[in-house]
Amino acid sequence: MESLLTVLHTLSDVVAPSSHEIEMRRVLRPLLAEHVDELRVDALGNLIALKRGTGAVPLRVMVAAHMDEVGLMVMDHTGEGHLRVKTFGSIDERLLPGLQVLVGPEQLPGVMGVQAVHRTKADSFERVTPLDSLVVDIGAASKDEAARLAPVGTVIGFATRFHEVGTLVAGKALDDRAGCTTLVSLLQGERFPFDLYGVFTVQEEVGLRGAQVAAYALEPDVALALEGTIADDLPKDEDSSPTTTLGQGPAITVMDRAVIADPRLVQLLVQTAQAEGIPYQFKQPGIGSTDAGTIHRARGGVPSVTVAVPCRYIHSPVSLLDPRDLEWTVHLLQAALRRLTPELLQVV
Repeated sequence: MESLLTVLHTLSDVVAPSSHEIEMRRVLRPLLAEHVDELRVDALGNLIALKRGTGAVPLRVMVAAHMDEVGLMVMDHTGEGHLRVKTFGSIDERLLPGLQVLVGPEQLPGVMGVQAVHRTKADSFERVTPLDSLVVDIGAASKDEAARLAPVGTVIGFATRFHEVGTLVAGKALDDRAGCTTLVSLLQGERFPFDLYGVFTVQEEVGLRGAQVAAYALEPDVALALEGTIADDLPKDEDSSPTTTLGQGPAITVMDRAVIADPRLVQLLVQTAQAEGIPYQFKQPGIGSTDAGTIHRARGGVPSVTVAVPCRYIHSPVSLLDPRDLEWTVHLLQAALRRLTPELLQVV
């Protein structure tokens, strides 16, 4: 069984923007094949792994983590051979000028071009350079060459490579490669009392789309979404709590913009963490959304909750996480799932 950081390193370096998760599926398959009973891909591209249980508990449990990441897409080409692009998923345009990127399945190196500082007017420094004023330079000499190398619809990812930063680790797309790493660990481990459906979902960053399809097809009794979430534990001008803090354990979501977490599952996670001596925190405030936001509405309804690994600078070219938070998240999920019973889910 691979170590958590080895898996995270491998997955973080994969370029897989929304709707182009094929490389993630290719990398995940050998990590799962010997540990699960079934492995298939649905029509939308979700990778679904079934790890049969011991039969002691009659539940169908879905655990989801999304494979996709935010990125850019080629929309046009300039006469000089540059690429005009649009973002998909939430990306702060302040981060883009001068950024190194990887273009298309061949991962052509590119640079987010912007006018040299020597030619920039003074008032331009006081505002964000809009995306419409940027191009991706791949070294093409003409519009025709650019169109041949990167046709309209080509996706673009960040060129960051995984590395250590002091006691932390840094990498691209830790939202949600941290969740995918956690799910890989669960599927590589011992069997649970129930059937576990591990779903690596597509297109979460553009509307929770893959999770909606998978939850409808699988009809789970209960679901957990695994995420990498905001850790804005940095100095602030205002007196406000950080969303999460690195080194304080997994973050449990009680509410966000798309779901109010099932109170029974929140209680299960909290009681398990306390019993196991695992540090934990609650995500503050109710912002963002995860796959749980669409899973809980599938068919007749699915009790759902989200557990996330805190990550600084998500939706940017590089994120940071504390390896201890990742280890604690895996420990919490393993222990909480083994405490899950049909009685806990009874509605009275």
